[in-house]
Amino acid sequence: MTSDTAPPAEPALQAGPASDAGTKETLEDFTLRFAPRHYRRWTTGVVAISALGGIAYLADFAIGANIGIAYGTTNALWGIAVFAVVIFLTGFPLAYYAARYNLDLDLITRGSGFGYYGSVVSNVIFATFTFIFFALEGSIMAQGLNLGLGVPLWAGYAVSTLIIFPLVIYGMKVLSTLQLWTTPLWLILMVIPFVYLLVSHPESISTFFAYGGEDGQGSTNLGSIMLAAGVCLSLIAQIAEQIDYLRFMPPRTPENSRRWWRAVVLAGPGWVIFGAIKQVIGLFLAVYIIANIADGATVANQPVHQFLEIYRDLMPGWLALTLAVALVVISQVKINVTNAYSGSLAWTNSFTRITKHYPGRLVFLAFNLAVALVLMEADMFSFLNTILGFYANCGMAWIVTVASDITFNKYLLKLSPVAPEFRRGMLYPVNPVGFGSMVVAAGVSILAFFGGLGDAVQPYSPLVAIGLALVLPPILALATRGRYYLRRVDPADPLRSDDGIAEPMTDEYGNPSAVLMTCHVCRQDYERPDMAACQTHDAYVCSLCLSTDRVADHVLPPQPAVR
Repeated sequence: MTSDTAPPAEPALQAGPASDAGTKETLEDFTLRFAPRHYRRWTTGVVAISALGGIAYLADFAIGANIGIAYGTTNALWGIAVFAVVIFLTGFPLAYYAARYNLDLDLITRGSGFGYYGSVVSNVIFATFTFIFFALEGSIMAQGLNLGLGVPLWAGYAVSTLIIFPLVIYGMKVLSTLQLWTTPLWLILMVIPFVYLLVSHPESISTFFAYGGEDGQGSTNLGSIMLAAGVCLSLIAQIAEQIDYLRFMPPRTPENSRRWWRAVVLAGPGWVIFGAIKQVIGLFLAVYIIANIADGATVANQPVHQFLEIYRDLMPGWLALTLAVALVVISQVKINVTNAYSGSLAWTNSFTRITKHYPGRLVFLAFNLAVALVLMEADMFSFLNTILGFYANCGMAWIVTVASDITFNKYLLKLSPVAPEFRRGMLYPVNPVGFGSMVVAAGVSILAFFGGLGDAVQPYSPLVAIGLALVLPPILALATRGRYYLRRVDPADPLRSDDGIAEPMTDEYGNPSAVLMTCHVCRQDYERPDMAACQTHDAYVCSLCLSTDRVADHVLPPQPAVR
């Protein structure tokens, strides 16, 4: 990163509880916290490119190939289209909230109908997403190492896991630099084979559209379309990883408003446009290999072979193999640093809230990588469709519920506070609106996925998850009259929390305030949105110290609203 976009050095630690390693780590990139303005010195473009660098994964190529082989080109393309529309519409409000209020998706989820402890469940869903896709990407990298260097798969799994750990230790500062420098090379290596086929083998286009799947029976069928969409929709939680970058967006002002919106849309819900394109390319390459390469069907869904076969038509074999392996390694490193980073945040956040103890993010970084390694060694790649189809129901239930709460309950029904609340003491432990909606939507859709609602409904489990998660939040918010959103309510405004601080939460443009206040527990300075008044002292307490307060000595008492 260039010097004009690098964040400033952190303030020197003061004497007292804040001087331990845990506090230093949470300040490295504001792990588990609101991302303050003084740290967010990156431009909108740098943040957007960094976020999009995280979608360099090759799993999209494998997913596109798998659903095409299973259901035929036409059904796969319609399934990809359904996936893209759902992801974009649900991702937009979440990305906007992350960039506008500088919070990760867990902090947004807390105040969007789940409650302080209720969002722990969604956090576990997201953490599961990160190690499933880490394992998937690591498996692809191991295939590349096996093909190019003869490394046994079991050893390749270990290598693809261990090299990620040191890259993720320092958070956003290192990740943004890595993504910026590797993205151009990745784009060139990925686009060359596709363009080559279109130009030199135009007949491959008609072959692609005529492909009927491995059984040749892939005629257009709504059930097959929804089964294909269900596999693709397992990626719905990717928006949470985009948000882990978008929370570092600079404040929106009249001067940068257009650039700000462009970056948010492109790097937020816009990731799905690139994802859908990669899935289509993956299917296109797979069909070409099946039609033109002997025994191509056995490797057509493996990205390293997809690119290797096309490169061989362009250049000497040794160079083709080198470039194919290089593409795989670059892609897997780019996405798996994000998977590992985001997963460590999710596990740490959940553990800290439940136990009131912050063990350090690196503990859960190691845990997340260990689980992913076990999945790789168990050969998860061989039953990819089943894993992703099942997981999609949980991911959709969570993401669509939060998007529904923001859209309907916050802006249309005015039953949920527009400004997201995440601090302990300001929220009820569990809010039945979002938590209940997600549990019902996930439970019923999983039941449908496994045939519990009959064979006729089974292919439509994604629609079940989306439909229930969309309509239940406004229904439950109306039924409860929105009383479970805020534990403490400002008497002058029932949709704003009362944190005991008179200083405004936002500046003149509606951005989170940059006013600094000192936490009397850890003796660090934090910006206004991260602070609340202390119950027992005439002082302020930061959000993490509230989270780790085991006796609730500093947590303000309840002050429920009367509606």
